[in-house]
Amino acid sequence: MWKILQMISKNLVLAIPTVMVLGFAGGLLGEVGWLKNLIMPFTFLMVYPMMVTLKIGQVFSGGDMKAQVVTQLVNFGVVPFLAFGVAWFFFRDQPYMMLGIVLAGLVPTSGMTISWTGFAKGNVAAAVKMTVIGLTLGSLATPIYVRALLGASIEMDVRAVFSQIVLIVFLPMALGYATQRTLVRVHGQKNFAERLAPRFPALSTLGVLGIVFIALALKARTIMASPELLLQILTPLAIIYTANYALSTLLGRLFLPRGDAIAMVYGTVMRNLSIALAVAINAFGAQGSDAALVVALAYIIQVQSAAWYVKLTDRLFGPISAVFAPQPASRS
Repeated sequence: MWKILQMISKNLVLAIPTVMVLGFAGGLLGEVGWLKNLIMPFTFLMVYPMMVTLKIGQVFSGGDMKAQVVTQLVNFGVVPFLAFGVAWFFFRDQPYMMLGIVLAGLVPTSGMTISWTGFAKGNVAAAVKMTVIGLTLGSLATPIYVRALLGASIEMDVRAVFSQIVLIVFLPMALGYATQRTLVRVHGQKNFAERLAPRFPALSTLGVLGIVFIALALKARTIMASPELLLQILTPLAIIYTANYALSTLLGRLFLPRGDAIAMVYGTVMRNLSIALAVAINAFGAQGSDAALVVALAYIIQVQSAAWYVKLTDRLFGPISAVFAPQPASRS
């Protein structure tokens, strides 16, 4: 079973569209209102496992301050407003579609930030720190940004959204950290890191796929009535991701060494769509399903683009061997 789950986790490019198709078919073939009862269990299954492997202690290590500052400036000073501007252009008369795009741009970094940084031979330690900081700040800032950007368009109880984020993010974070410390104490750090920790992301993937299935099942008949809706959603998402990659790449090339630059790109472009999906579907009632559909489709672009970008990193930032190659002696 673990091998199957891990294989699915490594093939999200195929797994997520497949589950979307299954959810769409299920929503057309039967009554799916009962699936709403599974939203919270799948939300917990999605969020808690990734918190077990989060290395919170690395936040206090130094050596990459410039990369951390640039990353969070992009995450909270640029991307939310880019997402809002694009959302307003495409969906100004559909506030909950706007909400989905804004949510997809509000909660930065996920476990994929760390994974893709490693695949691209970037600074993984910096990526871990970006993940913890971005997740914490993004969770706290999301209700504030949504109120400021969309408060005139959607009904929102800020306290209710904060309470949902406590349930969705901070409670699983506390339980995950407690679980991590218990497992390390019982099995040892080496055994935890090598044998136990790799299993948790697979469980999180199962939660993601469950929520994606529910989101598509609940919106299946809406999509069937307007199939062009999928293209209407994918187009603004593609614009946002393309602009984000371009800006982060430029800033990385200008201001950061290779490893930090790669971490910064993935620390700004990879959004925590699991949290965004959970907030959309838990905190905004029935109309939140529109926002959840947008976030679910963002998975397709995010995972595929991250894989493509790995292949471009040597061309954009130079091969890692060149970075560490000895410099020729100067002639006097």
